Amino acid sequence: MKIQTTRLPGCVIIEPAVFGDARGFFFESWNAERFGQHGLPTKFAQSNVSSSSKGVLRGLHYQWPRPQGKLVSVLEGEVFDVAVDIRRDSPTFGQWAGVRLSAENKRQFWIPEGYAHGFLGLTDRVVFTYMCTDVWVKEFDSGIRWNDPQFGIEWPIDAPLLSDKDAQAPLLADIPADRLPVFVS
Repeated sequence: MKIQTTRLPGCVIIEPAVFGDARGFFFESWNAERFGQHGLPTKFAQSNVSSSSKGVLRGLHYQWPRPQGKLVSVLEGEVFDVAVDIRRDSPTFGQWAGVRLSAENKRQFWIPEGYAHGFLGLTDRVVFTYMCTDVWVKEFDSGIRWNDPQFGIEWPIDAPLLSDKDAQAPLLADIPADRLPVFVS
């Protein structure tokens, strides 16, 4: 597997070794020993699958306290996936990194704890999977507006389809400091 760094510390793109022939393909989507050798997580608490259509934007989501690191990938279709550093006092606070993930390129994106996450469906059907380092806890579930001008995310769409929750999410400037993750050096 190849690891590609992004401008955000800890957020990496993982390109698995894919073995294919006329019958199809095989690759390891997660291997504790190999991931651990690269400083990536070796334990997960929850695995999720979601389905979206073209133009659906989910995010920007995070959980605090009890943050979740997420290993994300696409089983069908393609997305534009984004991580935003929202850790108070982080040198990269408010910066974002984006990557196209697809069933075809088989890339994975590791988003450590303390980052907000969102993705946009780019194809008619998307099946998205993510493994989390902690379970979802309703009272700690939080979000930030997808188009917060403080981030300047270059989404490839102007008017996505949003849930009511995501459409009404606050701007980062309106979130009390104690509701944001803390940077630990």
